[in-house]
Amino acid sequence: MFDAIIPENLELISPGPELAGVLASLDWDHLSDHDLIRALQAQDRQVSHYQAGRAWTINKVAERYQEGCSEGSFDHSDAADGAAAEIGAALRLTRKAAESETGFSMELLRYRPAVFEALLCGRIDLRRVRVLVDATLHVSDAVAHVVIEQLLPDAALLTTGQLQHRIAELCIDADPEAARRRYERSIEDRRFEVRPNDSGTADILGHDVPPHIANSIGRWIHREAIKLKNFGDARTMDQLRVDIYLDLLRRRYKGGRITRSDFGNLDMRVTAETLAGQSDESAELNGFGPVIADVARQVAEHQEHVRRRWLLYDPDTKQPIDGGITRRRPAPSQRRTAEILHPACIHPGCRMPSVDCDLDHRKPWSEARFTCTADLGPMCRHHHVIRHTYGWQYASIAGGDFLFSSPFGHQYTTSGREPPNARSP
Repeated sequence: MFDAIIPENLELISPGPELAGVLASLDWDHLSDHDLIRALQAQDRQVSHYQAGRAWTINKVAERYQEGCSEGSFDHSDAADGAAAEIGAALRLTRKAAESETGFSMELLRYRPAVFEALLCGRIDLRRVRVLVDATLHVSDAVAHVVIEQLLPDAALLTTGQLQHRIAELCIDADPEAARRRYERSIEDRRFEVRPNDSGTADILGHDVPPHIANSIGRWIHREAIKLKNFGDARTMDQLRVDIYLDLLRRRYKGGRITRSDFGNLDMRVTAETLAGQSDESAELNGFGPVIADVARQVAEHQEHVRRRWLLYDPDTKQPIDGGITRRRPAPSQRRTAEILHPACIHPGCRMPSVDCDLDHRKPWSEARFTCTADLGPMCRHHHVIRHTYGWQYASIAGGDFLFSSPFGHQYTTSGREPPNARSP
């Protein structure tokens, strides 16, 4: 009844009854390491297929409620609420969850049909679908269509963090003026909140603050936490960051402002045309993500006494041509070059900024007995340890990418040129 041999064409079987039958017939305990990963990927395609069906059904319930609007005394907005009440009761969901599920399914089926089709066919999973839908809600349907059309073919190759970053960048560049207006409205709406928790603790939140200020403060706090940890502080990194944050609020507020020099280095990727006001192309604030051109120009204008990294790249191929760093005493040239060429950890899916990473020798120094810049790659401490503990291998390939080989015999293409994570490491 059960089979430990996976069909050779497993990757070509479309999700649906046939794939469900294959997966149900497998003897999972006796699959090889390599086939276990293939079966997992097939499961993921099948789950996506079912999730698309679920979204279709929820939207159909909403359509049935809307069909009754023409005969009843309530309008179409009430129909969505009615459908959510029905769905919530059927699936035992809270009102908030039911309304969220209903709204998402209606948005997906009615306004993002190409994304729905990709989910139904198992080409992308629900996590990526939610990013594609939610991250384009703030732009016009025309802009959303262009962004999705451009990203959808490669969406499955990106982590949700990478995908969200790409969407943000494309949304800014598709309509820079609209992006500027959204930014200015949000800055106008900035607010401070102290929110109590059920546990008796509280959250301190600053909403809609300028990204370059938030990013510089976050990175400064992280560096200070590392210093304390290196001195033997027993607190966890999260505890240290929170405690430093509170200390910053209580003791480091100087003369009505926090001086910019307190927060160290600036790491931004921006074109000369944007800085000169000749283009409104988005910039990249490393460790945060895409920012509109106005923010990039503000950063360049006001951050006068900090170290800057710069990167010159070919506008057609987007490949790095040259780069450097402005500071009185430069960092070692090899680390500088590796960080410029690869702004994030090169392990598949990781976006830890390279400035916070180790430098990995692709060929162990004990064997080569010399260090070559081309042989170096930034890796966060976690993935650096994983690579050497479990025997991951990687090699450079065309276009500045890397081909990683896992212990289970699978290969993954990744790029250390991916923008770093938008949250503190």
